Amino acid sequence: MTAALRFDPIRLPEKCEQLRKEVRAFLAEEIAAGTFDPHSPNREDNDAPEFSRRVGAKGWLGMTWPKKYGGQERSFLERYVVTEEMRVANAPTRRFFVADRQSGPVLLKYAPEHIKMDILPRICRGEVCFAIGMSEPNSGSDLFAAKTRATKTDGGYLINGTKIWTSSAHIADYMIAIFRTSPPTKENRRHGLTQFLVKMKQPGIQVNPIGQITGQFEFNEVVFTDYFVPDDHVLGEIDGAWKQATSELAYERSGPERFLETYYVLTELVRAVGKNPDTRSAEGIGRLVAQVHTMRRMSVSVAGMLQAGKEPVVEASIVKDIGTVWEQQLPHRVRDLAAFVEETATNRETLEKQLDFAIKTAPKLTIQGGTTEVLRGIIARGLGLR
Repeated sequence: MTAALRFDPIRLPEKCEQLRKEVRAFLAEEIAAGTFDPHSPNREDNDAPEFSRRVGAKGWLGMTWPKKYGGQERSFLERYVVTEEMRVANAPTRRFFVADRQSGPVLLKYAPEHIKMDILPRICRGEVCFAIGMSEPNSGSDLFAAKTRATKTDGGYLINGTKIWTSSAHIADYMIAIFRTSPPTKENRRHGLTQFLVKMKQPGIQVNPIGQITGQFEFNEVVFTDYFVPDDHVLGEIDGAWKQATSELAYERSGPERFLETYYVLTELVRAVGKNPDTRSAEGIGRLVAQVHTMRRMSVSVAGMLQAGKEPVVEASIVKDIGTVWEQQLPHRVRDLAAFVEETATNRETLEKQLDFAIKTAPKLTIQGGTTEVLRGIIARGLGLR
């Protein structure tokens, strides 16, 4: 093996449980005020700027970052609790989530100081939205095949090419993207990619929405035509973005959002079954709860590694692989169990609507954030199997 694989049995400290109570109370107030419906995953209100600002005012964005940039210098485990509660409640997190989860940490590590001082406090206040520019047409999840070029010019770079499946690009203020600055070499196929901070809604960028079977427009195609990026928007090492992106993906792939995206159908099933389930329902629900508990323990363990300053790329990939496959299959398992729910169940209609949406959205879950096949390649390489 090239790396030791481990998931330490981390328990959340008491301060995390106190924070959980605070987050639940806040979300209950937002639900009561009509900000969002926790039982309706198919919402048009997922982009909620005012909600984003209220979350920022609570100090729950950029929680782990230095206070000089607007952060709270709290732990990754505390951030985990906030993410978990937001996800379970189906809160409208689209506007701030990517910026908080991974774009901010990238800027912290690689951006010039003046950019950190400008953008990071605004992320913490819930004022800006980020997108991630990685996938390209005809290359799937093969990041090495990226062809969108960044050509050196006076004072910066000209960008030409296309990114695709770019979540939230239609509302994003910024994108952190990987462009090709030089060809790969025979010795190193990873060479030649550079990471850039891109300011959206500027000349030279066209965003084309991509519809989903659910009727939502979350993904986008982003076309660059002689788009200018100044030199100070280069993030990190020229031609060396691959190792930066690998580190970034440890943040993206390990959180509770990677196994809770369709979790609402499980809680709705429990409500429909009631306090006295039949043997089949009790056994089926028990098995699903045991599985989600195990994934949660693994995910918390990765959060603990991040807190310790480690880069658990392989462990994060395992969480993402297992988690997204599980949440993709969950609606179908719940549908089978729901066949035995009494027609008189008070939430039967809600459960049916949730299942209809979850089954339609499920195909994307093992693609976003890296396909299952790519993840398993990363895992195999980390275990010395390839």
